[in-house]
Amino acid sequence: TVTFGTGEISGVFIQDDVCIGNLCSNLRFVGATDETEDPFSSFNFDGVLGLALPQMAQGPEFSVMDRLLASKSLKQPLFSVFLSDSDMESSEITFGDTKPEHMASEMFWEPVSRDTGYWQVQIADITINNKRQNLCSNCQVAVDTGTSQLAGPTDVINDLAKRLDVQADCSNYLNLPKLGFVMGDHVLNLLPQDYVDKGPDGCQVSLMPLDVPPPNGPLFIFGDPFLRKYYTAYDRDSRRVGFAQAKHMGMPVEELLVSLNGAGEVRRAPLEEPSTNPIFLAKSARK
Repeated sequence: TVTFGTGEISGVFIQDDVCIGNLCSNLRFVGATDETEDPFSSFNFDGVLGLALPQMAQGPEFSVMDRLLASKSLKQPLFSVFLSDSDMESSEITFGDTKPEHMASEMFWEPVSRDTGYWQVQIADITINNKRQNLCSNCQVAVDTGTSQLAGPTDVINDLAKRLDVQADCSNYLNLPKLGFVMGDHVLNLLPQDYVDKGPDGCQVSLMPLDVPPPNGPLFIFGDPFLRKYYTAYDRDSRRVGFAQAKHMGMPVEELLVSLNGAGEVRRAPLEEPSTNPIFLAKSARK
């Protein structure tokens, strides 16, 4: 049985050849025989491809990346993830390289901060309109494609919701600030549409409480809303995560990624001009 942040699956161990494009390797995996309705009935995919660090795998023979690295099949010992933001483009994972066409800024790298098996890095603080809030000093964050929202410790999420002051009737939606995370010398910003659920019933902050106990927690989870805004790369040899502002087809490049240049001083990161949920597999309980 494999338990996720939301739901679980049960199955049997299988060994077979697994191919991604023209890259093939013989490995072991779990063939699911039973799975909980929540969350799997909400998704169209047929399985879960685990790409965490080796500590998370059942063993090297269960890890796609371990097998590809052992066979020296990759150009570089990394993979990169691009999540689409509309039906005009497709999401994409690239094994062995990064793709400049998905980047609207230069990529910067942050080291994996703890030996937990997660692609986990450190954030120095949270910002509102690029102003530090002294809310989450030296917090940890796991970057996770299997979580459908931003998630974090309940106490921090509740405090942050008060500071953002999102009105239930959406009356201040157009004036809501950017929400940012300080990482190294950079602030990675999100816009209101990334952290607010806006619908016929009104508006509410879409930050999901998720309390991960020590030693792996407490930590934030950067899920799909973050990954649609930022193109990410995961370097196995150097144990680091790369971040660049994502470039989306037909979308203007907004100023989201900024660089800290001294105490309190912010400058824009260089942008290109636009062209003509244990494993975290978690989703919101909100309807």
